[in-house]
Amino acid sequence: MAREQMNIVIVGHVDHGKSTVVGRLLADTHSLPQGKLDSVKKECERTGKPFEYAFLLDALSDEQEQGITIDTARSFFKTAKRDYIIIDAPGHIEFLKNMISGAARAEAATLVIDANEGVRENSRRHGTILSMLGIKQVIITINKMDLVKYSQSHFEKIEKEYRKFLAEIGQVRPLCFIPISAFHGDNLATRSKSMPWYKGPTLLESLDTFEKTPPKSDLALRLPVQAVYKFTNHGDDRRIIAGRIESGRVKVGDKIIFSPSNKRCAIKSIEAFNAPKHLKIESGWSTGVTLTEEVFVTRGEILSHELNTPNVSTRFRANLIWLGKKPFVPKQEYKIKIHTQSQIVRIHTILKVMDGSETGSVLKKNQVDRHDVAELILETRQPIAFDLIGDCDATGRFVIVDGYDIAGGGIITAVEKDDQEDFRAEAKLREFNWISGGVSLESRSKRLGHRAALVMFVGKAGVGKHKYARSIERDLFAKGMSSYMLDGTNILLGIDADLVWIESTQRELVRRFAEVARILLDTGHIVVSTTNAIGLADFAEVQALIPNFPIFIIDVDPSKQSIAPSNIQLTGKEPEMEVTQKILDILKENQILES
Repeated sequence: MAREQMNIVIVGHVDHGKSTVVGRLLADTHSLPQGKLDSVKKECERTGKPFEYAFLLDALSDEQEQGITIDTARSFFKTAKRDYIIIDAPGHIEFLKNMISGAARAEAATLVIDANEGVRENSRRHGTILSMLGIKQVIITINKMDLVKYSQSHFEKIEKEYRKFLAEIGQVRPLCFIPISAFHGDNLATRSKSMPWYKGPTLLESLDTFEKTPPKSDLALRLPVQAVYKFTNHGDDRRIIAGRIESGRVKVGDKIIFSPSNKRCAIKSIEAFNAPKHLKIESGWSTGVTLTEEVFVTRGEILSHELNTPNVSTRFRANLIWLGKKPFVPKQEYKIKIHTQSQIVRIHTILKVMDGSETGSVLKKNQVDRHDVAELILETRQPIAFDLIGDCDATGRFVIVDGYDIAGGGIITAVEKDDQEDFRAEAKLREFNWISGGVSLESRSKRLGHRAALVMFVGKAGVGKHKYARSIERDLFAKGMSSYMLDGTNILLGIDADLVWIESTQRELVRRFAEVARILLDTGHIVVSTTNAIGLADFAEVQALIPNFPIFIIDVDPSKQSIAPSNIQLTGKEPEMEVTQKILDILKENQILES
């Protein structure tokens, strides 16, 4: 039988002895390659360096020269109970990104504090990060007890201080505090004779009390779409949805749904490269599936079972640590990367900012500065699919990109209601119960030579929306496409004729417009819409009601003052042919039209 494995991470302030702890564990559990310990000792004699157990782990030459761990190193040792994959994460403040990437893979953690130096800024900061990453199984080791003459009172003073800090940040409740001297081997694999006052377990005994995380295959199915492949040039008509199964399992015949588009179908086959096909597959595997219907999905959607779907929203509550050189500020747009999804994001509300290096220091500020930890509500430009960190870590963690740099990372702790929640619920109910005709949307796309899409021209009256809309409609029609211009006035004078203007009328206008557009899109049209009653502010509501069709926004604003997101911004003075070509290019880039 295969032995149980567990990933644990070693963290702590720089020079507090993390690598020495790991090196000593490897030596004391006889997990080193034969002769490795002797060769390192001989090399230290040759170079005149005092021997350090950390040298067994710090494999990079520049780490040995500088005496700090730069990257996360992985090593292996075993006890009678299980095999351990142990991650030694950097302690220096400049390498926090590396520490986070290492800790993110761990099921449990050991945090090391130097008994002589006491609790330092990164001791607190790393405790905060462990809390933020959702790592709840933690052991605190007070190292270098030999430097304080194995003092019980000194140990208890540090334990009291750090317990108080962990209680203030919440989440992390340490299983125990262990006094150790890694260099001398005290209380690591064997009990220390120098500290008879300590009656608790050794570090190795404590590690074996960690509970193994339940198999991810037992959780809800989550397969973020990485790419879609079609090999038509090779006479292969399969359309393969590829990605890594982050949790759960799936088998041929399962009914599935893609979020946030609400597109439903069933699994036709499970594909493998240069290998036999599977009938079922589970978490941890990168795979491809084909579907019973050729629905169009894109990178960033999540495949799940119908009865257990991820959350979908434009807003969520998150805990975040900011590592960017420039502060994280409201009103500015950034990019969020979560599973395979990449989306524009900004701060909606800053709830709390903390200095992760100080005890209980809640800061009064309207931005998040470097090394700050924050609780905030983030808002994406378009709806995204995600999970809470406690439900699925792969779809509940994210990073924030500022320019070209990864500037922050965090976890999603709660879903926040946004203005489109009711519309999304209505759209989901409608799509789940939609009665399809005898001709599929994919069949219509093949016949017409293009996919359905909505091109929305928005802007005030008299800015030139109609001339551009008619131009693109004519051009598409002349090329043999099925295009139709849907003007808002026709809807106002038709199905909206019974509306009396009250506070809620605008939402009803949007709802009816979107439902008419949805029917035209279902017939395979490229719908070109113009309306004065529905503008950029209403776009999110239209999108919530039509999540399973691509929508492109063309903003016509002579003042050039519009800052709302759009695919193309115009002043109304651009030549019609130029605008038409820009729209055609966007439709080709997004695979609405063939290139």
